[in-house]
Amino acid sequence: MNIGQASKQSGVSQRMIRHYEAIGLIPKAARRDSGYRDYDDKDVHTLRFIRRARDLGFPIEEIGQLLALWQDKARASADVKALAIARADELKRKEREIQAMRRSLETLARECHGDNRPDCPILVELASEQQ
Repeated sequence: MNIGQASKQSGVSQRMIRHYEAIGLIPKAARRDSGYRDYDDKDVHTLRFIRRARDLGFPIEEIGQLLALWQDKARASADVKALAIARADELKRKEREIQAMRRSLETLARECHGDNRPDCPILVELASEQQ
């Protein structure tokens, strides 16, 4: 199948498929005599794996590790579990940061009059030299 078909079946954009090939996350696709990339069901399955891992927040480097573990039938599931737990912990940390940002913005918005006056505590806070 061509890259468009592989993209449609996997849910990964053609641009990202080319990017994954360029960075070595997936092997370069075989080429037809016409020069077009040629993908098979195994390639689509790998692309779906990558898409699902991305959807769960794994960065490219860790997806490479997960792919290697997936392809290694002698793998230890503890290695996979460790990656998943580390990613979940990172997502919890980011969630706390996002909640703190949201609370700050809500507080600043409450303090802003939101009328025709030029003074605005939101802009004052953004211009503050405090970090």
